Amino acid sequence: MAVKNTNQSSSWTIENSSDLYGLHRWGKGYFSINEKGHVAISPKSSKGKDYDLIKLLNELESRNLKFPLLVRFDDILEDCLRNLHIAFENAITHYEYQGKYQGVFPIKCNQQRHVVEELVTSGSQWHFGLEAGSKAELLIALSILDDPHALLICNGYKDQRYIETAILARQLRRQPIVVIEQATDIDLIIKSSNLLGASPLIGIRAKLSSQSSGRWSNSIGDKSKFGLSIPEILQAIKRLKEANLLNELKLLHFHLGSQINDIGILKDALQEAGQIYVELINLGAPMGYLDVGGGLGIDYDGSQTASIASTNYSLQNYANDVVATIKECCASKNIKLPTLITESGRAIASHFSILIFNILGKNSLPSDIPKKDKKECLSVKNLRETLVHINNLKLKQEEDLTKLQEAWNDSLKFKADALAAFRLGYIDLVERSKAEQLTWACAKTIVNQLPKNVLLPKELKKLSESLAVTYYANLSVFRSAPDTWAIGQVFPIMPIHRLNQEPDQLGHFADLTCDSDGKLDQFIDNGKIKNLLPLHEFKSEEKYLIGLFLGGAYQEVMGNLHNLFGSTNAVHIRFNEKDNYKVEHVIRGNTKSNVLEYLEHDPEILLERLRKSSESAIQAGHLKIDDAQKLIEHVEASLRQSTYLQN
Repeated sequence: MAVKNTNQSSSWTIENSSDLYGLHRWGKGYFSINEKGHVAISPKSSKGKDYDLIKLLNELESRNLKFPLLVRFDDILEDCLRNLHIAFENAITHYEYQGKYQGVFPIKCNQQRHVVEELVTSGSQWHFGLEAGSKAELLIALSILDDPHALLICNGYKDQRYIETAILARQLRRQPIVVIEQATDIDLIIKSSNLLGASPLIGIRAKLSSQSSGRWSNSIGDKSKFGLSIPEILQAIKRLKEANLLNELKLLHFHLGSQINDIGILKDALQEAGQIYVELINLGAPMGYLDVGGGLGIDYDGSQTASIASTNYSLQNYANDVVATIKECCASKNIKLPTLITESGRAIASHFSILIFNILGKNSLPSDIPKKDKKECLSVKNLRETLVHINNLKLKQEEDLTKLQEAWNDSLKFKADALAAFRLGYIDLVERSKAEQLTWACAKTIVNQLPKNVLLPKELKKLSESLAVTYYANLSVFRSAPDTWAIGQVFPIMPIHRLNQEPDQLGHFADLTCDSDGKLDQFIDNGKIKNLLPLHEFKSEEKYLIGLFLGGAYQEVMGNLHNLFGSTNAVHIRFNEKDNYKVEHVIRGNTKSNVLEYLEHDPEILLERLRKSSESAIQAGHLKIDDAQKLIEHVEASLRQSTYLQN
């Protein structure tokens, strides 16, 4: 069923919605709201035409692409990649940097084949390369990256086969640089080089003493997982020199951690790394590349601050600091300026993907006023009188909040009286139900009378949360947004239509899993985090679609099969100059058969067991033949379908 247009509210504007959800702050110009109240996509940021997301989704649904649906906009991916290179080109020109910039994409950020291929194709004009952090990722990079001028940075744990593969790939006119991240890597490099009679290009990752901040602050420093300390670096230089491999040492690498939120931290690290680079040249290494790692952050909440979910710098600020600081370090020592490398993944891939999920239903506390009965118990009568009292209150000043507080305290007391009476058998279930309904009716009435922009007592402040609506979402957060559960990451989440209407509900989302952690209840609030999101009234006869934005990095591959909910349908979209789009790729989500087979449950065996059970039931007279056939047909069809709920 297609999403229907709704009549526009006269008092609520799309600008109100944009401000409420912060769309103009975190969207980077890629997302806006059109006059229909729909989210619109601008594939080249604010520089080009925008496209109605709801119209696109309706047409995708007619192609049998059901929700939840991951929509990837390859134009946005390309534009983010272009902006990264433009920023460094501007910085190199401005600071007269006599070197160049050459980026790589860390495959771990999004290993999906179409994503990696798109980046390599779009980045070919800049000889954009890849970074591999495992043997499997190295194989991906070798198969896709065929540009002899593009770099292949080889990070992560390594064994002899990993290093031999990199050495042999060099003979295929690839440029793999094996980064020494642990002292044991040196032995493997020397052994592999002697065995093959050839050597790899070599890099060294340094453990910097500079401090980092944010969620990944332990990626740097003496206790960091990867990298060599200064004494270890000196020992590595000695070992490479003895093995006649020092001439292959081309790169210095460091990493500050993902999502750098404070630009000041980057400056300190760059100064330290710049000095180490200079000293490596003085020790006889030819060098030529300085890899500043990943960490280029994105502004999830739009606040432009040094909070965990934001950054206090722009892309151009970042590029300027990298270029200017390294130039200053090298130029003062008359050292040739290195080629600068970044391993930016989050900053490239986050914006291009939107997870769209539909709402299946809702649940809220019963606050309807029950019918009055002459034989009601005292607690219920007291609650009715309290509700009348609350409705008659006329608040004139802030001090009158005490009246609401007293009324709420009375409501809780009378509810407790009713519960105690029920436990002792003095009232029945109907009376207890009335007491609960009237209590929440009191709460709802109080919330409606609370003044705005006033400091509220703790108990009254919590009332809104108590009355919040739970919206049941057709997704698994463990599969599609695992960082929200695992590390408390917040993503922009908002309705993608009805944005010309004022949302009149406060709610959060519960997913399909039978896990209490399967929820979305942390939302951005311009630098703060709030537990409830303004949403519209759910109408069972219409679709209500929600978008989770900026989730293009890390979420898919890190998702798990909790309750056997598998991958969602995904689609790659390209827009053209003729006010139209092309579906470049369709990736069907896991079927139930897929996830069962993954855990070694054979669907054929499952069907055969059901068939045998059905035959036994038929013989015993418990099951009709037609019904048995219908059961088998249902199971067969279900095995072919998505793990998510379908209309």
